[in-house]
Amino acid sequence: MSDKNDIVLVGYSGHGLVVAEAAIEAKLRLVYYSDFKKSAFNPFELNYIGFDGDADFIGFNKGYQFILGIGDNKIRESIALKLLARGETVLNIFHPDSSLSKNILVGSGIFISRNVSVNSYATIGDYTILNTGAVIEHECKIGNAVHIAPGAILAGNVEVGDRSFIGANAVVKQGVKIGKDVIVGAGSVVIKDILDGKTLAGNPAKQIK
Repeated sequence: MSDKNDIVLVGYSGHGLVVAEAAIEAKLRLVYYSDFKKSAFNPFELNYIGFDGDADFIGFNKGYQFILGIGDNKIRESIALKLLARGETVLNIFHPDSSLSKNILVGSGIFISRNVSVNSYATIGDYTILNTGAVIEHECKIGNAVHIAPGAILAGNVEVGDRSFIGANAVVKQGVKIGKDVIVGAGSVVIKDILDGKTLAGNPAKQIK
């Protein structure tokens, strides 16, 4: 029997599996998933309800709550905005093993993974991913639809613009400002501000594209 508190996971492969596990460990009522097609790998025994991009998608207007299992920043943002435009609810998922200051400001549709640490007065924008073991220090400002990859460290007062990606184990120096739609490669060390749309890698990080 369905319930209006039932949760629908959008995207059920890769990153979506991690989100699903976190939701279940947080004791949420995850029941359904939506994806392009029915998955052969269904470890959490969720019920497939079709593709949310179809005009006749049966998950809309049922009072369900949605969570985002999409790793790609632009696609995740697009899906979230579509859901909200239809009046649907998009939830945050915070893994129980994350460590979050009580003095942070968060948006909606956020995923915070296992062993993430977020310190005082940080701001986390809508539809953003803080992936496994990331460290977000005091007063950082992270925009919408950002992905901070596993093990990345943002020192204090770092700013990250919308849809930017900070690669695994990257380190961003205190006070650095990173623009929108930026890609920072894995293991990079960022010591200077980065303009919108740039791709950088290395130690120190330099533009590569």
